[in-house]
Amino acid sequence: MYYDGYGYHNTGFEQTYRCYPSSFIDKPQLEAGDKIIMPPSALDRLAHLNVEYPMVFELRNVATSRTSHCGVLEFTAEEGMIYMPYWMMQNLLLQEGDIIMVKNVTLPKGTYVKLQPHTTDFLDISNPKAILEKTLRSFSCLTTGDSIMVAYNSRQYYIDIVEAKPSSAISIIETDCEVDFAPPLDYKEPQPTKPADPVGPPAQNVPEEKPKFSAFTGTGRRLDGRPAKQHESVPMAVPSTVNQLEKSATDNKPGSEASTSSSKTGRPGGKLVFGSNSSRASKETEKEAPKEAKQEPPKKEEPKFEAFTGKKYSLKG
Repeated sequence: MYYDGYGYHNTGFEQTYRCYPSSFIDKPQLEAGDKIIMPPSALDRLAHLNVEYPMVFELRNVATSRTSHCGVLEFTAEEGMIYMPYWMMQNLLLQEGDIIMVKNVTLPKGTYVKLQPHTTDFLDISNPKAILEKTLRSFSCLTTGDSIMVAYNSRQYYIDIVEAKPSSAISIIETDCEVDFAPPLDYKEPQPTKPADPVGPPAQNVPEEKPKFSAFTGTGRRLDGRPAKQHESVPMAVPSTVNQLEKSATDNKPGSEASTSSSKTGRPGGKLVFGSNSSRASKETEKEAPKEAKQEPPKKEEPKFEAFTGKKYSLKG
């Protein structure tokens, strides 16, 4: 049996229509859900059939065999035409005026659905779960492979239906459905930062040498102010000279044996004299001392000032 030539059958509702976006009838609220507007003849046919409410329909693009599911909002469209959300036409790869098959179906209640946002901007919303819950109240069913549109704060966010249970198409009317999220399509995992390679060889821990103490390491200076020569620099004190100085200091102490022996013999300290030559050596040293004094050149005395030392001249001539 056919009704008005549109192919209605007694066993179920199945009809072909030409589809148009909701903007043709100035009803933008259709974009916020999955409802379509059908002609009044479809309502008359459905009333005579044993269908479940709320009614759910299967939409099939005859040319591409793409399939989706939807609900119905009202029956006010022109005969032979239906109006649907534009994002639904994009899922079915439909253009304005294309032929679409509409069929009444029954879907199981959903228990699980996995969603995947297209961009990470959806996750930046203050409470995306509340926004998604509010949006899904306008939906009757979900189909795996579809992309639904969520409008919020003058922006449109698209979300893919990745998985649904217990079947690929489920009803979400009056049911408790678990919702899971997959990473957004444009999400990129942060790459681990590699430690910077050292430019040179690894530095070795070289123990620092402690400065050793060195006495008298300065430079000598002359008393007359002339610059000191390199060979006139004060030599460094070494432990041997220090020991010699200490030894000589102990030898020169009063009451020491060395001083008493030198004073008795009349010999200078530090010299060894054997036999009778000791007296001669002492005499020679006494003679050499005056000779050295005589060899010094005599000093010229400067002329003293004397008054009236000139010649006398008489006035008589």
